[in-house]
Amino acid sequence: MQDINNTYFNAEKTSLSFHVYCIFMLITTTFLIYAGGFTTSINAGMAFLDWPLSNGSLNPEGWIRDKDMAAEHSHRLLGMQLGILSIVLVVWSFATKTSRRIRFLAISVLSVVVLQGMLGGLRVLLDRQNIDLGHNFMGRGFAVMHACGAQIVVCLITSLIVTTSKKWVSSVKTEKLDNSIYTLGVIASALIFFQVFLGALMRHAKAALAIPYFPFSTSDNSFLPVSWNWMVSLNFAHRVGAIVVTVVLVMLFYKLWKSSSHRNYIGYFVYVPAVFLFIQIYLGALVIWSYKNEHAATFHTITGAFLLSSCWAVTYMSKRLCRKTSKKKIVQYAT
Repeated sequence: MQDINNTYFNAEKTSLSFHVYCIFMLITTTFLIYAGGFTTSINAGMAFLDWPLSNGSLNPEGWIRDKDMAAEHSHRLLGMQLGILSIVLVVWSFATKTSRRIRFLAISVLSVVVLQGMLGGLRVLLDRQNIDLGHNFMGRGFAVMHACGAQIVVCLITSLIVTTSKKWVSSVKTEKLDNSIYTLGVIASALIFFQVFLGALMRHAKAALAIPYFPFSTSDNSFLPVSWNWMVSLNFAHRVGAIVVTVVLVMLFYKLWKSSSHRNYIGYFVYVPAVFLFIQIYLGALVIWSYKNEHAATFHTITGAFLLSSCWAVTYMSKRLCRKTSKKKIVQYAT
């Protein structure tokens, strides 16, 4: 086994570099999501009415001095940077003859990043400030899709990091394991993604403070709102979704804790989603308690992305663990 690991990391030196590059892309994406979340938090999404340029320029006058312009233009520049990094990722994956799985993930990253750019552009061009409409369903709709697309990019890059890691390549399992952990992980990831969708819908509908109390919904400590409208309903649905996600994740953590094989293979990373879950719950409460502080709301968005990606990483690795893998196949993954 040690010889196989050495073959992967010593004979093919670009593999380790590729792995580090994927980590760098995840860091870049984190800054991009922060810029996008901050832009939404301060309602600066329409700081520029044109796209792909900003006021007809790649370097619009005064954008650094204006808070709204700085947030939106930084988001656009970081998006362009991620696009370039994604192109390099695909070229690198084909040039070094990586596995089909890695090439597929690299192409998927580039495709979703390009789609993200188009969704971001449509969010601007089809906003009611640019077209004569009595509503802004189209602008908000593309904004919500843009927010959800960012989560997919993070999960794809996380999958690449896992797939190019030493742990993934060196995994060998000959006995059959309980596939229910993988199934529960998929359910948990899907629920988190839906929760992210509700959160994005709520943020862009400006319903984050439709229920201005937490953990209760009223000043007299009632869990149910006194009056209902679509904004209150959306906010309440997001809170209920948080409870459902927490319950499912606790079930997943319990199964992972009971499975010595999963704990030994995945290591301390099995606890990472639990850490992000607690942070996310606190930040969600802080958004209410601080009356939607722009930084609290932005970090709530970022932590949601990390909760989803870490849960998916554990799920992705558990599937790998449950698959019988021969040494011959390991060599194929290395090449």
